[in-house]
Amino acid sequence: MIAFGPVPSRRLGYSLGINHIPAKHCSYSCVYCQVGRTNKMEIERKEFYPIDQVICDVEKKVLECSQVGKGIDYLTLVPDGEPTLDINLGNIIKSLKQFQIPIAVISNASLINRLDVQEELLQADWVSLKVDAIDEQIWRMIDRPHRALSLANILNGILEFRQKFCGKLVSETMLADGLNDNEKAASQLCEFLLNLHPFKSYLSIPTRPPAETRITAPSPDALQKFLKICAEQIPFLDLLFETEVGDFVSTGNFAEDVLSITAVHPLREQALKEMVINTGNKWEIVEDLLASGKISCVSYRNEKFFLHNFRNNQKEQ
Repeated sequence: MIAFGPVPSRRLGYSLGINHIPAKHCSYSCVYCQVGRTNKMEIERKEFYPIDQVICDVEKKVLECSQVGKGIDYLTLVPDGEPTLDINLGNIIKSLKQFQIPIAVISNASLINRLDVQEELLQADWVSLKVDAIDEQIWRMIDRPHRALSLANILNGILEFRQKFCGKLVSETMLADGLNDNEKAASQLCEFLLNLHPFKSYLSIPTRPPAETRITAPSPDALQKFLKICAEQIPFLDLLFETEVGDFVSTGNFAEDVLSITAVHPLREQALKEMVINTGNKWEIVEDLLASGKISCVSYRNEKFFLHNFRNNQKEQ
């Protein structure tokens, strides 16, 4: 399924996700990525799914949500890879406007210096761009970009896009222990963000299992110092350190919904249990998915998370 949810979002209310990039086509291989390591690193734009297939799947989900009385706050392009790699991105956004629901795009900003990408993103209502580091060396360590990419070009592209975009632009920075959580990194980030002046600048820490097990949240002391520097300078700062508030929703086939949600959004055990109860299903469905290898359960920060097993599912296709 391309459309999934709606899922509770800390930024967008109830968001109907659109997974229009298969795992794991991306221009980055971020050390903290919850989808896992990138096995198809690329920067050339191409078609992944026909536009009609994407829109048809979204239409089906929108109808299902309407039938169960579940509102949708945003249609969000948040795939398993980088959304701007899709050559159809602009036409997808145009076609989604028929649903009269605000459209969001969550991008790592790696291709934002391209004029065609900028023009397509201008059609969205809400755009999130990743700014994990201002220093080239730190950027390469934490985001592990395609070797042809340049951080200077990306940062300039973000500033250029800001001058054109009439919707809500937000930035997102993921802080990881020992990488971009020091005072120098905080000062550099503040200088850039003050120049950019987005609607919101979100700071996050890893709350779900990362691609690299060595990656953890900054220490309390480092985090406190980082936040103090940012809070004193950035009035539009916001924190995404807490878990989602709200219920995950199943509108059709429960097993399919679990697979589509976990493909881009690992589920905490409690959230999945509540989803089972709220939809009138039984935990045995989850156990069957685990037994078949379609999902797996991992422990992270004293919590259990359920993730989609891409390799096992691809073998069956």
